[in-house]
Amino acid sequence: MLLRRLKEYADERMDMPPTLYSETPVRYIIELDAAGRLLTPQPTDTADPSSPSTKRGQRYLMPQVTRAAGIKPLLLADKSDYTLGIGGENAKPDRVRACNQAYVELLIRCAKQTVEPAVQAVVAFLADEPTSKLHLPDEFDYGATIAFRVDGTFPTDLAAVRAFWATEHDPGAVGATVMQCVICGQERPVLDRLQGKIKGIPGGQMSGTSIVSANAGAFESYGLEASLIAPTCADCGERFTKALNHLISDSQSHTRLGGAIFVYWTRKEVGFDLYEPLDKPQPQQVQDLITNFLKGKPQPGVDDTAFYATTLSASGGRAVIRDWIDTTVGEAKANLARWFLRQQIVDAYGATASPLSLYGLAVATVRESKDLPTTTPRTLLRAALTGAPLPLGMLYQAVRRSRAEQDVTHARAALITLVLRSQSPEIQEDRMSALDPQNTAPAYLYGRLLAVLADVQEAAIGKAMIIDRFYGTASSAPASVFGRLLRGAQPHLSKLERDRPGAEAALQQRLEEVMAGIDSFLPILTLEQQGLFALGFYHQRANDRAERKAAAERKKNAAA
Repeated sequence: MLLRRLKEYADERMDMPPTLYSETPVRYIIELDAAGRLLTPQPTDTADPSSPSTKRGQRYLMPQVTRAAGIKPLLLADKSDYTLGIGGENAKPDRVRACNQAYVELLIRCAKQTVEPAVQAVVAFLADEPTSKLHLPDEFDYGATIAFRVDGTFPTDLAAVRAFWATEHDPGAVGATVMQCVICGQERPVLDRLQGKIKGIPGGQMSGTSIVSANAGAFESYGLEASLIAPTCADCGERFTKALNHLISDSQSHTRLGGAIFVYWTRKEVGFDLYEPLDKPQPQQVQDLITNFLKGKPQPGVDDTAFYATTLSASGGRAVIRDWIDTTVGEAKANLARWFLRQQIVDAYGATASPLSLYGLAVATVRESKDLPTTTPRTLLRAALTGAPLPLGMLYQAVRRSRAEQDVTHARAALITLVLRSQSPEIQEDRMSALDPQNTAPAYLYGRLLAVLADVQEAAIGKAMIIDRFYGTASSAPASVFGRLLRGAQPHLSKLERDRPGAEAALQQRLEEVMAGIDSFLPILTLEQQGLFALGFYHQRANDRAERKAAAERKKNAAA
């Protein structure tokens, strides 16, 4: 399905280059006249080291085909060993000669079949000791591409040359196996190996990766080898390869997720980037998404447009498809709205919080961003776009980090809320966003209780040491620690009653309010209960900070 959708993209949304042509950096251009004479002995060096896109040379449409270890020349635009018969220090002379011979033979065939004067000019130049006439720079790059320009025109731009190159690599012309193409469904000659590679997938080879390939018995089936495991005709293979390369090269159609790349597109242009709200969510943009979703207002001509996405990584020379999403723009927008509704929670000071990015949620599960596994953002991304429940493993990561750091951050609380809401869709979105006095779940009340006890200690001695010492145990085995913590709070309350009676009365009232819902302390909390504990602790702390801030404002205004 992925390959078919990519071919559709090439057919409907791309201006396809000629068959087996693609943009490639050409560093050196040898300028010739119509008779094959050098116009200048110094090749034109097009490289611009200051620009990543041109540091290997200006990019031109040139003949391209996948080549492995064997000798396979590229027409009129190749490296120095093929083009001029010269190699670097480590080049093997016999191989260099063989490469150059194959290149010249291909060029002579092209000149005979096309009868193009420009191609004949290049043949004439190469037949007359070309290296003796050229002045190559001391820092000459033997691995860079060399092309020819005859009287200001690249021979590779000529229609006859392009037709020759397509025919030269037509599988039907060399007796290729005829099978049903998995893309178009027609009986056609199919490729033993795809003629193009995918560039830009993290972890892949510099030369590119193959999306259909098998080189060992474990990957083969029914006796089919290499690319025949998914038989593809030349036209379809080229189209889906160029479509994927185009999407990967377009900054508006992909993003990197650690060691993987997320590629997305729509069947037609809709003027809406579905990944942008996840990457850099703007409060108004997110609010508009939610409002339209709650009102159920579809956008005609947009919401019914197909939306596709895939996550790719690489293993050596192979592309690995990690995920595939096939939905509509409308469904994806609705799922994004649910995603932001489900993560809504007040900030650490009880105020309305800005929506969190996907990356902000992902790094909440680890100590440092460098520890983030590629599976975490990939899982979050799929859930955001498809509405799938987040796995409890994500809750475990957030709970574990809270226990390790003895604290619940805003991002971690938002992620815990997101997991619990996605696992239980019956939970209303307006619940669990802030302190909920009606929530009588024991684990939630335990979390609130620890926050109140911490406030008591902080009010009495200026710091809340019980969080650093007891959060981990209280959040997992409450029965073993809360009796001790409650007894330890009594001296602090007595001190406050003597020194700050108003503060003592408020804290005592808050303590009694929480304790009224607790009959006993459970010996062990499940993973979901530990998540509720974290939310109770976070909500209570945020609410208390908000109340202290409001009281300070009232006092300031009264004094004014």
